Amino acid sequence: MALKIRQGDTVAVISGKDAGKQGRVLRVEPKRNRLFVEGLNMVKRHQRPRSLKDTQRGGKVGGVIEKEGPIHVSNVMILDPKDNKPTRVGIERSDGAGRERVTKRTSTKLVN
Repeated sequence: MALKIRQGDTVAVISGKDAGKQGRVLRVEPKRNRLFVEGLNMVKRHQRPRSLKDTQRGGKVGGVIEKEGPIHVSNVMILDPKDNKPTRVGIERSDGAGRERVTKRTSTKLVN
C-alpha cells in the first residue's frame, strides 16, 4: 500500500518522545511503514574511524555520529498548508489528472 505522506512534506509528530514537534520528511520507507523527519528522533551511531587516506579524500571520520532515526507513519500527521495544523490526507480522483492528495481539514490540494 502506498503511503499518503511523501518526501518533502511537513509533518507534526503526534506521539512518542518528539510529540508536538514539526519537521520536513527526508526519506520514506513504504515497505516498513516508516519515515525519517529532519532533526527528530535523533539516534547516536558509533562509527569506526576509516584510514587516514580515506579521511583526506572526504571519507567518514570516526566517533559518535547523531542522525535521524525512523518514525512509524501512524505517529505523524501532515500539516495543512493553509492553517499549519495537523490533518488527515484523502485521495481525490479527477478526470485525466489521476490521483491527487487533498487535506481533509480544508480540502487543499497538496503539491508533490
